[in-house]
Amino acid sequence: MEIIHNTVLMIAIALTLAIIKTFTLNVFIGIIIILFLLIFSALVSGSENAFFSLTPTDIEEYRNSPHPHHKLIIHLIEKPKKLIATVLIAINFLNTSVVIISTFVVANLFDFSAFPLLGMLIQVVVITSLILFIAEILPKVYATQNARKIVEFMASPLHFLSRAFFPLVYLLEKSSSLIDKRISKKGHNISISELSDVIDITSGISTPKQETQILRGIVNFGDIDVKEIMKSRIDVIAVDSHTHYSDLLALVLDTGYSRMPVYTENFDKVDGILYIKDLLPHLDKTNDFNWLTLIRPAFFVPENKKINDLLKEFQEKKIHLAIVVDEYGGTSGIVTLEDILEEIVGEINDEFDIAAEEVDYSKIDDNNYLFEGKTTLNDFYKILGLDEKVFEDIKGESDTLAGLLLENQGKIPEKNTVIQLYNFTFKVEAVDNRRIKRIKITINNSQ
Repeated sequence: MEIIHNTVLMIAIALTLAIIKTFTLNVFIGIIIILFLLIFSALVSGSENAFFSLTPTDIEEYRNSPHPHHKLIIHLIEKPKKLIATVLIAINFLNTSVVIISTFVVANLFDFSAFPLLGMLIQVVVITSLILFIAEILPKVYATQNARKIVEFMASPLHFLSRAFFPLVYLLEKSSSLIDKRISKKGHNISISELSDVIDITSGISTPKQETQILRGIVNFGDIDVKEIMKSRIDVIAVDSHTHYSDLLALVLDTGYSRMPVYTENFDKVDGILYIKDLLPHLDKTNDFNWLTLIRPAFFVPENKKINDLLKEFQEKKIHLAIVVDEYGGTSGIVTLEDILEEIVGEINDEFDIAAEEVDYSKIDDNNYLFEGKTTLNDFYKILGLDEKVFEDIKGESDTLAGLLLENQGKIPEKNTVIQLYNFTFKVEAVDNRRIKRIKITINNSQ
């Protein structure tokens, strides 16, 4: 062991003496330049991470600052492509310079004329390691944690470099824009069904059910008509324009709604919408009070209007309720802002919705359910977690479970009538001369 130790020591001493012997002023200057270039390359490399690690709060603070240096930072941030082009060109220029100068330094310190391949290999490994560690890894880690310090220190140098390398920066910036345009032209239009498939594939066991439901709601949002989510006219609480004021107050207290449609003679002639809050200053008035002066204009929408367009109109007009009309101008029902939002986030329950939900359906067991006939197909799909296209081929113009059975039978079925549709068995539990009231649904998993 002593012989090996002494041999290694002698070789190290010999190399040190050889380096000292060949260590000239030019070599010393070369090493200093390499260190300087590596440090500056590290700063430029770190500044890329620093600028794109700034929080919106940091950016807003710089934007509102009167300091000229902070204005320069905002100027760089507002042109990200130009900033990235400047950083890339500067880093390549600096690292290339390091490689060239290091070749000169190594050639003067060591004689690899007998082993040129070994000399090249050593130089590549050493210089690559230095550049990777000093000019890439360390600065980016530091810059991520100290973004503001790096940004404020490097704003002026980067601004200078963008001017110094202007022709190259301009060419790189424009070429990247051209590539972006070509890629965008070749972009693939993804259909709603494809997006639904993506959600199914990416949603694992660990994915919360509510998040998956919201994603599905967003995907299908622009493909849903108003008539699929509206409240049917038979379920709408509306008030006749000839109602006495005392009776109106009693109706308001009994229903608890914040808005009510007002009609004359029948619901097909809607005069406007009564906002219950408008009644508050007049609670002490007698029956002689003309409450019709408080109603506001109604907003009418067709049945086939898409709910994403309706949401925009609700936002623009700052209203929460619309009257849905059919192709003949008759009133089909109402739709509210809450109905639209529920298509994304799911049911929004309050003390009134909870009671209503118990009436709409009940779960007997995993395969048997009891639904109200007026339940919309859209709600039926969500409750059972079904594909929204399951009855697409046979539902026709129907939007409710009762409508689906009427479409299939062509008439109002009698009580206890059993109807088989795909792997679902529908049994009419309650019916009258006008509509199907209640339906029992059995899921036949074996089919």
